[in-house]
Amino acid sequence: MYYGSLKGLEKKFDVLARKEAFQGKSAEEFVSWQENARKKLWTLLGLDLMVKVPLSFKILDRVMLPESILREKVLICTEEDTYMPFYILIPDSAGKDTRLFICPAGHQGAGKESVAGNGEIAGVKRMIEYYNYDYALKLAKAGFVAVAPDPRGFGERRDEAKQTGKEEDILSSTCFQLAHMAEPLGFTVIGLLVWDLMRLTQYLVERGEWAVEKLSVLGFSGGGMQSLYFAALEPRIKLAFISGYFYGFKDSFLVLNGNCSCNYVPSLWRSFDMADIASLIAPRPLVIQSCREDHLNGPRGMANVEEQYTILKRSYELLGVPSRLYHDIVSGEHHFSDTNMFLALKIVLEEENA
Repeated sequence: MYYGSLKGLEKKFDVLARKEAFQGKSAEEFVSWQENARKKLWTLLGLDLMVKVPLSFKILDRVMLPESILREKVLICTEEDTYMPFYILIPDSAGKDTRLFICPAGHQGAGKESVAGNGEIAGVKRMIEYYNYDYALKLAKAGFVAVAPDPRGFGERRDEAKQTGKEEDILSSTCFQLAHMAEPLGFTVIGLLVWDLMRLTQYLVERGEWAVEKLSVLGFSGGGMQSLYFAALEPRIKLAFISGYFYGFKDSFLVLNGNCSCNYVPSLWRSFDMADIASLIAPRPLVIQSCREDHLNGPRGMANVEEQYTILKRSYELLGVPSRLYHDIVSGEHHFSDTNMFLALKIVLEEENA
């Protein structure tokens, strides 16, 4: 006989969750709610505890890839004693008007290596093929400048528990260990990841070689998680593409409670659900990509996604820009799909430029 806690916590969720969701009816009320909700989310993530330091960047390497794409490897300091390496993929055609995409990495792909298409590293090629993971490289091949950073706990930023040359460790992350180190101090994994992306944004702005006024973010899975929170809190992001990370918290993180520690923020569910956070991106262009058979959608499948999308859609309608939101629904299990990627971007950008 077993006496687990899930049923009791599900009932608690139903009573306690989403107390700070938007309840008004007008666009003016919504904009006011957004301002307050961003402040609340900022605090919940622990971002109020972060301290800026000089970026002190170094360009570590330059490699010319096929199709005349220059890959730079850069290192910046995001806070004291904390460094983030990243690749910048620069097409030969890139100039001052070229749109920039920051492309956060998800799990099981060695951080920036899979996103940048670096299949020479053990196991990375297999993950690229499995998840269609090389979305930064795809963007660069299409003429955009794409930036692929290592999130904390991934790639070259793995913590001590996974700092080996074993393939399983190269592909893994130390989110679990990072959560145990950060949360008792008032920080969160996703808060630390968002902070680093904000400091990366500042580096790109200061470098000033490409169209920072068109700065965009595109990420899959854990990269979609980062894209969601980052775009919600960083006004300099003008377009967001979130793949494989849009569903209700109850089904996908309470019922599926074996998910990675980076998904969990103390007290977050009491204030917001995922659609509420995504609503902080409005009225900026936003593409949500969902896979019909994605196990992360939870036991109710796409119903869990559609419920959140209905809430998000209302936000864009309230602001009078429904065409700036696009839902790209594709077949298959958890993966990134580029089938409609550029069509979706074209649709939301046409509305942005109308």
